Parts: sequence; C-alpha cells; structure tokens
Amino acid sequence: MHHKVKIFSGSASSYLAENIAQKYGQELGKVSLLRFSDGEFQTSFEETVRGTDVFIMQSTFPPTDNLFELLMMIDAAKRASANRIIAVMPYFGFARQDRKDQPRVAIGAKMVANLLSAAGATRIITMDLHADQIQGFFDFPVDHLYASSIFLPYIQNLNLPNLTMAAPDMGGAKRANAYAKYLKSDVVICYKQRAKANVIESMTVIGDVEGRDIVIVDDLIDTGGTLTKAADMMMDKGAKSVRAFCSHAVLSGKAYENIEKSKITELVVTDTIPLKQESSKIKVLSVADLFAKVLHSVHNYESISSNFIVS
Repeated sequence: MHHKVKIFSGSASSYLAENIAQKYGQELGKVSLLRFSDGEFQTSFEETVRGTDVFIMQSTFPPTDNLFELLMMIDAAKRASANRIIAVMPYFGFARQDRKDQPRVAIGAKMVANLLSAAGATRIITMDLHADQIQGFFDFPVDHLYASSIFLPYIQNLNLPNLTMAAPDMGGAKRANAYAKYLKSDVVICYKQRAKANVIESMTVIGDVEGRDIVIVDDLIDTGGTLTKAADMMMDKGAKSVRAFCSHAVLSGKAYENIEKSKITELVVTDTIPLKQESSKIKVLSVADLFAKVLHSVHNYESISSNFIVS
C-alpha cells in the first residue's frame, strides 16, 4: 500500500520547511500552536494524518521549547494514527553532550534520543551530527546527511590556487582530511587547549600555512572564538586567505562581533538555523534541495547514498 505524505513544521523551522515542501512539490500541512499565559503551549494538527507518512521538521536549537514542541507534535501524530512519523531535525541540539567526559554529568544527546523514541518517532533525518556515534543512541533508522554535498561544489567554484583544508581542532581532523582527499589538497590541524567551555587558553597550527588559501571545516560555529582565533593565527603565520565552512550557525554570545573583527575572509553556513542578524562576511547556502530529495527517497524506500559526496 502506498501511503500519502504530509509535511509539517514546528515554529522554529518554518522558514526552511516551506522551502523543502515547495521543492518536494506540496504545501506544508496545517498545524496550530496554542500558548497559555504562563508559557505552556499545546500543538495540534488541523488536518487528518491517519495512515500517512508524516514528516515533522524542527531544528532543536535553543530555547528548549523547540525540542519540546517537536516532541509534542510527534506525540500528536502518533495519537492521530499516522503510519510513519519521521522527525526531520536539520540541527540536532544537545549533540555536544555525547559522552560522559567528566564526573556526574548528563549525556544530553542520549537523553534526547530517548525522548524522541518515547514520543513515537519511527525515524530521524538530521545533518552533520557533532559526533557520528550519536546514531547508535537510537533503536530505529537515522539518516545522517552531510553538508559536504553543498559545501564542496562551492569550494571548487572558488578556484583557490593554493587550497589547503584545515581542522579547527584535533576532533575535526577526520572531516578535514575527507575534504582534502576529495579536493586533492593539503591539510593542516589547529591544536588548542581550553581553560573551560568556550574559553581557549592557547592555540597553534600543525602544518605549513604560509602563502596558502586556508579553508576550515567544522560541524558548527557557536561563539566563534575558536574559529576567529584560528583564522587570525594562520593569517599572522603568512596564510594568503582564510575561509570557514560550518554546517550549523549557532552564533551565540559575541559571535557576530568576533567574526566581523577577525581576519577571516568569509564564513559559509547552511540555513539549518536562521541567522539572528546579517553580516557582510557570512554567506548562507540552503539545504532545502538536499532534504527534499531525501524525504522523497525515504518515503519511497529508496537509497539516499547518492546524495553523499564526502561522509
């Protein structure tokens, strides 16, 4: 039996969901959000979802209301007898809490996985998780997409004569190496020591950057402290230019100020998270085409591997 598709969106990602639905070839489903005076809210679908494959889109960046709204929409779809409930989370919040890295801390990513499962999701579609192993926190399928399929063509079109890929830290070495292998370029790695979260104590670079056009790749940019410090350091060491490609534009605190004041040439991000303000140094590439293709493949039980360039 071929089930119908309905696409819905939470309030935080409606800007992106509208583009994805349009490229998919149908309108967004109708959903309402009722807010009470004390801040409590209630979600409801304004059309039947019985027997349909329901895609619910919501990036779970702060505040946590965005996550809870997604959970409530999943629960509502389950209670309304949807056939399959696929949570489309372009940005998966709490992903940085993927392990117990100090005593007496929560593993936030695992807790979110449990909540999604308990709410009734049957599948997850997301992009550039902070750690690949988060997929193992789920007992149902996870379609993990990569922004590389969007970033790599853009990097190639820049035609940089002395292209060198860079990882902002040791943890990003695998990603930078994958890009470098595809682009047949050199790779360098920044080594940093943190005094505490979001505070860098010292940083250096492993590899030669003099006269090179550096491209830093990372899964997200938060305060921009690491990225801008790395860009300034490499320019001081003789780099010709420094650009950065980050999938998720969290951009909190003084991020915009840090970027504008830095020596970075360009920051390229996707629209998994909406920008809070405009910046002459920030360029946004849309993931709408990619997600629309994957939604179509998931609904029709087709392979999605053709959408990957570098994983």
